[in-house]
Amino acid sequence: MGKMPMPRSCGTGVPPVAAERSPKPEAASLRFSAPVVPPSGGMGSSRKMAEGCGGEHGRAVSSIARARGHLPIHRLWRLIALPILLAAQASAADAPRRPNILWLIGENICLDLGCYGAKGVATPNLDRLAAEGVRYTRVFSTNPACAPSRSAFFTGMYQTTTDTHNMRSHREDDFRLPAGVRPITHWLRDAGYFTANIKTIGDLPVGTGKLDLNFANEGPIYMSDDWSTLKLRRPFFAVVNSHEVEYDIYDRKSAKKDRVEWVGEREHPRVATPENVTPPPYYPDHPVVREEWARYLNSVSGMDRRIGWVLERLREDGLEDDTAVIFFADNGRLEPRGIHWCYDSGLHVPLIIRWPKNFPRPAQIMPGGVCDQVISLIDVTATTLAIAGESRPPTMQGRTFLGEGADPPRQYAFSARDRIDETVQRVRSVRDARWHYIRNFTPGPTFASLNRYKEKCFIIVPLMRELMAQGKLTGPAAELMAMRGPSEELYDTAIDPHEVRNLADSSIPGHREALLRMRAALDAWIAETGDRGQWPEPRDVVAPFEKEMHDWFGTPPWAGQGPVGGRTE
Repeated sequence: MGKMPMPRSCGTGVPPVAAERSPKPEAASLRFSAPVVPPSGGMGSSRKMAEGCGGEHGRAVSSIARARGHLPIHRLWRLIALPILLAAQASAADAPRRPNILWLIGENICLDLGCYGAKGVATPNLDRLAAEGVRYTRVFSTNPACAPSRSAFFTGMYQTTTDTHNMRSHREDDFRLPAGVRPITHWLRDAGYFTANIKTIGDLPVGTGKLDLNFANEGPIYMSDDWSTLKLRRPFFAVVNSHEVEYDIYDRKSAKKDRVEWVGEREHPRVATPENVTPPPYYPDHPVVREEWARYLNSVSGMDRRIGWVLERLREDGLEDDTAVIFFADNGRLEPRGIHWCYDSGLHVPLIIRWPKNFPRPAQIMPGGVCDQVISLIDVTATTLAIAGESRPPTMQGRTFLGEGADPPRQYAFSARDRIDETVQRVRSVRDARWHYIRNFTPGPTFASLNRYKEKCFIIVPLMRELMAQGKLTGPAAELMAMRGPSEELYDTAIDPHEVRNLADSSIPGHREALLRMRAALDAWIAETGDRGQWPEPRDVVAPFEKEMHDWFGTPPWAGQGPVGGRTE
């Protein structure tokens, strides 16, 4: 395994994080222009001051001023304030209009949309969005789970740099983001944007209002959750976090259920069926696998229906032609080898951007266009600021990929997985346009390690354990269950899109060159970005998650009966 080099100032081009503390959230304020007015009540009060509140002394002062050829103070205030007021109004009129920005965030999906060529789904709304905008094909999240990934793309920073890399961490402590690092909504708020996290449009449930950020002491994240305010508060930055794709777990009663259903499962279109789907080859060909794969695809169709409601209302409210729409997923697919793992199935996400008609479009945007450059989800953060006319903050690690000031394209997208729920795994990943290198630092089982959420909700996992114990699991599925760390994996995604043929031990020169190059790139990134995952959390931080997950999802018999002592071997 490659030796980590000392930190360097260039290489991947990731700027260091400043050492000084950031200002307290209450010190931040909106920037605005206002006319200069005299204190204590405006113009009228200036006259009262000049006249001594209306008495004889005041009139005498006024007479003396006129006799000396001086203007009374109230007239002087008017002469001063009027040009300032007119200049402020002219400045506001001359200021360039800025587009509204709408983030539509899908939960836990890969490129499983019709516009990407997926079968077994009905996604007419997102397909239309792609036809009217640009579809990006090589976009990768920085983490294969929601909270660390969201903590990254909400700040434009790798979660491993900002100490937000462990799942649902820093929810109850006094942790603050590093100096110079802020939620994107705060940057946009200071730029004059109204921010909103939308849950409903009228009676329609379009979003969850999800935050799921691994920081809780930065002040309010949004200004509103009311769609109806958007017409009145422009420009706006609004976010809709889709209900799909997710298991229905938030009643916290999953342990008592025979099977945990998908959110909205009973209302989803029945496009996919067990008979017409083709699950990936790293699962056994089994009815349970086919049934669950069909449920996943139908959940994607259900997500598209909900997004259609949002796009339709945007049009009805007359906001469509002034609003840049950005659709992406927070991480990869909700499947056993997807979410939580640094394979493409856990990291490769869709991205669609539609430009508003009332604004000149960047050269990189052509309706119906397809972009194949490598993009990290933290680049969406920097690019969103660029759309708003704002410069990227100096410490932000994300890159801008639209506009005249676009950064050079990435060669690599880096990703990382650390503790998720009670399961401690340190995995790092680097992806270029073709090759994917994965390194697991943690000894013991990888895919087969205990995660109670996976064991209860992802019914393919206990099926694979059962078939493995019976000696009936073969091929890539058996190899997946048997994998142990520490380990290295290398995949040529051009010919092996499902990543089932590990080339890390190959002696073919082209494979060796790719391995050494990707390994060195990852070592440099770990050093340059200050990867905090090399320092594990204390045991007393992890232990409460074991009890929480046991109470929520139960513990499978093979792992023991309680949260303490559950084994992963």
